[in-house]
Formats: sequence, C-alpha cells, structure tokens
Amino acid sequence: MTEIQTVLCAFLLTMVAGLSTGVGSFIAFFTKRTNTKFLSISLGFSAGVMIYVSFVEIFVEAKNSLVGALGETQGNWITIAAFFGGIALIALIDKLVPSYENPHELRSVEDIENTIVRGKRAPENIDSKKLMRTGVYTALAIAIHNFPEGIATFTAAYKDLSLGIAITFAIALHNIPEGIAVAVPIYYATGSKRKALWLSFVSGFAEPLGAVIAYLILLPFLNDIVFGILFAAVAGIMVFIALDELLPASREYGEPHLSVYGLVLGMGVMAVSLLLFI
Repeated sequence: MTEIQTVLCAFLLTMVAGLSTGVGSFIAFFTKRTNTKFLSISLGFSAGVMIYVSFVEIFVEAKNSLVGALGETQGNWITIAAFFGGIALIALIDKLVPSYENPHELRSVEDIENTIVRGKRAPENIDSKKLMRTGVYTALAIAIHNFPEGIATFTAAYKDLSLGIAITFAIALHNIPEGIAVAVPIYYATGSKRKALWLSFVSGFAEPLGAVIAYLILLPFLNDIVFGILFAAVAGIMVFIALDELLPASREYGEPHLSVYGLVLGMGVMAVSLLLFI
C-alpha cells in the first residue's frame, strides 16, 4: 500500500468512527425502544477492545520504539510518562466539561416518547431553551472528547491498518449512545429531527478534524521518539475512556454482568484478531 493510500485509509476509518454519533440519533428516531442489553454488551465490548489493545499492542509498540531510540532506562521512563500524560490530558478535558452537560449522561429512545407531545415539541412545563442549550453544549462536549480520539484512530491506522480497524470499531460503538445524548434534548427543544440529526453528526466531525491535525502537524515530525510518545499517550487516553466512560455507561444501560461479558468478549475478539494478523 502506498503512502497516499495509507493516509486515505486512516482518514476514512477516522471518519467512520466520528460520524457514528449520527447512528445514535437514527436509533433514537427510527426505533420504538432502546435495546439496552445490546448497548450494555456493546459498550462493554468496546471497553474490552480498548483496554486490551492499549496494554498489549499500543503501549508495547510505544515502549519498543522509545527504548530502541533512547535506550532502555530513558525509553521506559518516557513511555510511562507519556502514558499517564495521555490520561491526564483526557481527564482534564473531562473535568472542564460541566457535569450537567456531560455527554456521559445517558439518554434513551423512550425519553422522546415520554417527553414529546404529539411528536412536535417539548411540553410547556419544560424549558425548551434550556434543553436546546443542553443539547448544543452536549454536542460541543462530545466534539471536545472526540478530538483526541481522532488523533488516536488516525495514528493507529497509519501505523497499522488492522489495529486502526479495531480501534475504529471500538470507538464507533461508544459513539452511538453519545449521538443519542445529543439528539434527544435537541429534539425536545425544537421538535425537529433534522436539527437533532445534523448536530449529532456535526459533533462527530471533531474526530476527522483530529486526524487532519495529526496529519498536518504530527506526521511531518513522526520519528521513533515522536511516534513512541504519541502512541503511549494514545494508550493512556483509550484506557481512561474505557474506565471512565464506557464501563460505567455499560453498567447503567443494562445488567452489570452484561457489561463484564461484553468486556471479556471484546478482549477475546481483540486477542484473536491480533494473533490472526501477525
């Protein structure tokens, strides 16, 4: 595969991961009920993929790259520092998002049925302006969260296409409920499916934007040291997302055991996938 083909594939995968937020809004508007068991298992599965691939593949590649370039002692220390630096970065982003507008707040299809009157707009006793503001801020918050995910997806896909596909799949799964979180309050406030769908898709565009930034700023300087630091930080970001977002959301959507079953299944599928692509 040529350099241009590799870059285009990495961009395409990042686009698929980001625009999966739109899938959540379609689910909200075109299904009768939220399949909470499916969401619980799929979110747990996504967490399992992210945790396994972060520790077994991404962190190890980062460590090997840095140790090879800087020596064992310095390489190991920088790998660990970059890993926890990635965690600190995504934790800071998470901290700056107000809790009542945080995209981790779960929404379901039933919210629409229970709140919308005659399918047009929110009841009079509900502040539609506040709902609209919440929906817009939720979209913005998700966009902020998706930006580093875009860098992670693009970098992984550029380095290893099979690894990029796995990460894309995991991120796409966890973006689905985020799309619901954007679409539901917007629809509450406006009664417009078009606006809700549009904002849901737009919130996912931050992911390919992260890929563009990675391509324009990081790629020209990509040597073993930069790659190792970036990959270690990506591992930290993905582990934090899995532990802070995916697993708690998975347990809230369904039975706790389903979350664990999905987690183990995700790890197993990722382990087999990595063996098959060796």
